[in-house]
Amino acid sequence: MSDLVRLSVSIEKLLFKRLERLVRNSGYSNRSEFIRDLVRRELVEQQWEHNDEVVGTITLIYDHEVRQLSGKLTHLQHHHHDAVLATTHVHLDERLCAEMVLIRGQARTIRQLADQLGRQKGVLHATLSISSTGAELV
Repeated sequence: MSDLVRLSVSIEKLLFKRLERLVRNSGYSNRSEFIRDLVRRELVEQQWEHNDEVVGTITLIYDHEVRQLSGKLTHLQHHHHDAVLATTHVHLDERLCAEMVLIRGQARTIRQLADQLGRQKGVLHATLSISSTGAELV
């Protein structure tokens, strides 16, 4: 027996046309898949707003020649050793590096670490990609 539930929604004609365009332009094969992903995206946002345990990826682009920057970035990650799951470091050229830090913990802690890493002198760009542990999405 399937766990699927059929849902009927009433929306304005113009909004429906926009929904159809979104589905088509996003490459989804049908409206249901698109709407399921919208709901999951909102659930992830709520997990972050409620400071639940979540997963995130912090991406840093930085100049490794800035004095003591590599050490500061490593120190901050070691300070959060219980949350840092993995780090990938890539040399982009002779000066620039990209580092991706996979982290799991309370949303507030992850945001704070991302902010601390991004504020370091020599970090040219820092971004946080938010996700979920998945438990609330199935």
